[in-house]
Amino acid sequence: MIEAQNLPPLTLALFVLAIAFLYASVGFGGASGYLAAMSLFTISPEVMASTALALNILVSAIALVAYYRARHFVPELLWPFLITSVPAAFIGGYLQVQADVYFALLYITLTYIAIRMLFFKENPSAALSLTRAAALVSGAVIGLLSGILGIGGGIFLSPLIVITGWGTSKQAAASAAAFILVNSLSGVLGRVVGNNMELGLLGLSLLPVGFLGALGGSQLGARYLSGSNLRRLLGVILLIAVARYWLSLLQ
Repeated sequence: MIEAQNLPPLTLALFVLAIAFLYASVGFGGASGYLAAMSLFTISPEVMASTALALNILVSAIALVAYYRARHFVPELLWPFLITSVPAAFIGGYLQVQADVYFALLYITLTYIAIRMLFFKENPSAALSLTRAAALVSGAVIGLLSGILGIGGGIFLSPLIVITGWGTSKQAAASAAAFILVNSLSGVLGRVVGNNMELGLLGLSLLPVGFLGALGGSQLGARYLSGSNLRRLLGVILLIAVARYWLSLLQ
């Protein structure tokens, strides 16, 4: 581990800037990326999770505004998932869970999703119908995982919408941004109630950097990238998010 106080603040700030730019382009808040970057430094888990959630709120809000203005937001691809995800994210943020098997299953799932997003094309004729039951169950599972891990949940919701054919890549990105924003706020509330919220000076100093990265990335994704390129970029970002886990197994 590298002592954060012995390095120029610019080092971590550049990581956050790049992560916010890339993740905002696909409607994500970037929590998994921030956590990976902060893990290179000596930072307490409480500060890491709290900072990731704060950045998530800021970056996802900016991404949502950009995709909404570009007319990609479809309310029906958001609210059914939120009904169960919000209370589940609160519970997850309150709990403190450590389980190697859990993380192994998590990263195996994310790796599968990333490969599918990269190498399989969207097939509208094979789209599944979005039922209320499917949305409620999916929202509960995603919300619980989001609260436990300190992320917004869009990394699960967006690929789910695309793979099932419930919406286009850009509609999925817009829904993910809104989903991440609401669940991150719920996760923060859970951490505050559970006395797990510790932002500190580090987190506050990274917020302006995340803001700048999100501005550029959200405009790129909402207005300039095609749907297929957005889907491939999402797959690449998912692979980046899981790469550190798989590399750690080789050490």
